[in-house]
Amino acid sequence: MTSAKSTRNRGAAVTGLGVIAPGGVGTDAFWKATREGITFLDRISREGSEHFPVRIGGQVRGFDPGSMIEERFLVQTDRFTHFAMASADLALDDAKLPVDDMSPFAVGVVTAAGSGGGEFGQRELQQLYGKGPRYVGPYQSIAWFYAASTGQVSIRGGFKGPCGVVANDEAGGLDALAHARRSIRRGADAVVAGASEASLAPYSIVCMLGWDELSRARDAGRAYLPFTEDACGFAPGEGGAMLVVEEEGAARRRGVRIRGFIAGYGSTFTGPSRWERSREGLAQAIRVALEDAECAPEEIDVVFADALGVPEADRAEALAIADALGPHGTRVPVTAPKTGFGRVHCAAPTLDVAAALLSMEHRVVPPTPYVTDVCHDLDLVTRSSRPAEPRTALVLSRGLMGCNAALVLRGPEGDY
Repeated sequence: MTSAKSTRNRGAAVTGLGVIAPGGVGTDAFWKATREGITFLDRISREGSEHFPVRIGGQVRGFDPGSMIEERFLVQTDRFTHFAMASADLALDDAKLPVDDMSPFAVGVVTAAGSGGGEFGQRELQQLYGKGPRYVGPYQSIAWFYAASTGQVSIRGGFKGPCGVVANDEAGGLDALAHARRSIRRGADAVVAGASEASLAPYSIVCMLGWDELSRARDAGRAYLPFTEDACGFAPGEGGAMLVVEEEGAARRRGVRIRGFIAGYGSTFTGPSRWERSREGLAQAIRVALEDAECAPEEIDVVFADALGVPEADRAEALAIADALGPHGTRVPVTAPKTGFGRVHCAAPTLDVAAALLSMEHRVVPPTPYVTDVCHDLDLVTRSSRPAEPRTALVLSRGLMGCNAALVLRGPEGDY
């Protein structure tokens, strides 16, 4: 039987990153845009979406799925799974994982999704109502499903290890990475983990219209301004990030670059749209993550904020950071790069994790685009990147349904 001590010795090292985002395809393009605070919010131009009250979002442009994914997989999958498969390929290439030399049962896959394959489902339903059931393809039964990305990535890669899917609100992106770490501790050699979303198609946007937290601003410069007096909700986005999480000892033995470690995780639930309650829940999630990581509050060098853009929620988050980190909470640099490309639902925190790992690698804290005057007691990084020496990062996420999650990351030179 494996002891608790021996499972803790199986560190969860991040050896691969793959990103598809409004800021570009690939980690280099994403980091350049994030570091420089380049903005990508614009009018949503997907066909059929132009007339909705939600006008501004972060679209992935210049992504050609046919150049990265075989046709036989493309025809049976939705755009959100295209993002997942493409970013998984990029992460596996980055990790140089020798999958041909590994047991297929040693590699798992876990993804998170909140919206599923809405565009594929809408197209098939239009065929059903317009032409009849004979015109609905067999892949309708799987392409819309939240588990589609986990299934397709595992099938395509031949991965037969521990697989799963987190069907959750925005915090699910961090839950998926915590699930990957748990699988590593329980014996998996590697897990491909992350989240992707493609919710800017008409059906998906209609499903979001009941959210009071969604910004209705018509100017990209005013659509997503968390922690300011002008906060009016969040702008949605699409894209995704996948990571290769590998057992530390195996990664070190093969001499691959370690980008960082998943060191600690905590989660709570405080109910939907009760943002004043999220203060207590998020603070507790942070405390649990710090304890799990054996990390003191003052060791946190940067916070990647949830940054919902709703005044009550922003106030609750600022207070939660102060509650959990004490006096250090008002001094630690805080950032929210997602204001430049939108809040990508379950993929929002995984993109933040990618940005946090790159921030520690490149020794700089990226800015919070569009935001200037902050009305909360936070050291929010605005206007331009800030040189720093971050070795430990805290990533926060809250979902519209009430989940709160916190993830502690350590740089490659740190202990897990």
